[in-house]
Amino acid sequence: MRSLMQKAKVGFVVFGVHKDGLCDPKGTPFIDKSIVHRARTTLIKAGINLVEYPTVIASRDEARACLNHFKHQDDVDAVILFSGTWVWAAHLIGPLRDFALGGKPLVLWTHPGSQGWRPVGGLVMHGALQEVGIPHRFVYGACDSKTDIEKITAYCLAGWIRNRLNLSTVGVFGGRGMGQTCGVADPSQWMRLFGIDIDSRDTTALLQTAEGITTAELREARTRIQPLFSETIPTGPVADRSLRLYLALKKNVKNEGWMGYTIQSFPGLGDQYSATCFAQSMMLNDRIATSTLSDFNTLLTVKLLSDLGDEPVYYGDLQHIDKRNNEIKIIGDGACPPSLAGRVGPAGFAEHGIPTEGAAGGISIKLVCKPGNGVLARLGRNRGEFELVVTRCQVFEPKPRVLKARQLECGIPFWPHAFVTAQCDIEALLQAWNNEYACLGYGAHLYEELIAFGAQTGIKVVAL
Repeated sequence: MRSLMQKAKVGFVVFGVHKDGLCDPKGTPFIDKSIVHRARTTLIKAGINLVEYPTVIASRDEARACLNHFKHQDDVDAVILFSGTWVWAAHLIGPLRDFALGGKPLVLWTHPGSQGWRPVGGLVMHGALQEVGIPHRFVYGACDSKTDIEKITAYCLAGWIRNRLNLSTVGVFGGRGMGQTCGVADPSQWMRLFGIDIDSRDTTALLQTAEGITTAELREARTRIQPLFSETIPTGPVADRSLRLYLALKKNVKNEGWMGYTIQSFPGLGDQYSATCFAQSMMLNDRIATSTLSDFNTLLTVKLLSDLGDEPVYYGDLQHIDKRNNEIKIIGDGACPPSLAGRVGPAGFAEHGIPTEGAAGGISIKLVCKPGNGVLARLGRNRGEFELVVTRCQVFEPKPRVLKARQLECGIPFWPHAFVTAQCDIEALLQAWNNEYACLGYGAHLYEELIAFGAQTGIKVVAL
C-alpha cells in the first residue's frame, strides 16, 4: 500500500431504495451487507482514506444531507457512490449536480451480481448523470478485480492531486532558458484549468540567499546528503557554490510558499554563479517539483509524477530512441535524484562539463537509474491546448560488461543515464511527443492516474 494514497480522503456512500433490512420475496435482504463490507475493506486495503457515510441514501432529503455534508469538507477529494440496490434517480440527481459543481470527482461503482438488483441501480444513475451532464467515472467491477479497483483508486487520486494544485502558486527564477518554446506558460490558462497562480522572481534574491549560507549550514548539508552518494562530496569553491544554490533554493521556495518552481539556469545564473545541476538533483530528491529552462510544462508533469509516484522523478533528454527494440536512453545534463541510482551505476559526482551551457561550472550527478516499472510522460501544448502524452515503460540496467560502452555512445558518459524500454508503438510515441524532455516516474499505477487526471481537467490524453 502506498503511503501517499492515504492522503486521498474519499467519501463512501451506499444508495438504494430497498434498504434498512427490506427483503426480496424470497426473504433475502436486497442490500447485501457482506458485499458492502467487502467493498469498503478492498478500498481501504488499496490505500484509500475512506470516510463512510452512515446512512444508505434513497430520498431527496437523505441525498441532500449526505452530499451537502461532503460538499463542505474541503479535505474530501472525491465521493464514491456504491449501488446497494435500485433507486429512484430523480431523488439523487439534484444533490449530485450541486455537489459536482464544486469540481470534486464522483465515482459510481456497481458490484456485479443478480441478487439485490445492484446493476439496475448503478445503470439508472449512470444514465441520469450522463443525461444531466455530470462528470463521473462509472465502474462495473468486483472487489477481486485489480483492474477495476485501480480504475476507482486512480480517479480518486486524480481528484486528490487536483485538490492539491488548486489555490497553489508556482514560481520562476529568471526568464526563458535556451530559447525554449515548448515550455512557456499562459498564466490565465493555468488558473482556469488547475487553479494555479504563476509568480516570478529574478535571481538577485536567490544569489543573495546563497551567499548568506553559513559555514555551519554547509557542513550540516554535507553530512545529511553524503549517505546518498558512493563517493565523497567534492570540496572547494565550485562545489560550495553548488551546495549554496541548493540550500538557497530550498529557503526561497519555502519562504515564497510555492508548491514548485522552474529556473532559467542559463544563460545567466549558470554563467555567473553556478550550474544548477546539483541543486536541481537535490530538490527533486526532496520531492519538490522543479524544472530547468523555465519549462513550465515539464514542471507540472514532475509535480504530478512526484506526488502520485513511488519515487522521485527524473527528467532528462530523450537522447536516443532505438525503433528496433523500443529502447530509449534518457540522459539529463548532470541532474538526477541520487536516490534513483541502481546497482551498476551508483550515485557519484562530475563537473557540469559544457562551457556553453554554464561557464561558471558546478558539480553534477552521475549515475545509472535503478530498474523498475513506471511511465514516461509529459504535459505539453498543441496549438495552445494542453495534451498529455503517456506510455508505460520498464527501466533496466545494462550488463556491467557493456555499460561503459553504452555510456560512451552519447559523448558525455558522466551524465546520469536511464535505460528504458517503452511499452508502446514507438513511432506513435515519436509523433505525439512534445519536447526533448522525458519525465520518468516509477510506479505502474501512474498510467491510469494520469489518464484520470486528464479526464477530470478536460485535457486530451495520448495514452500509448
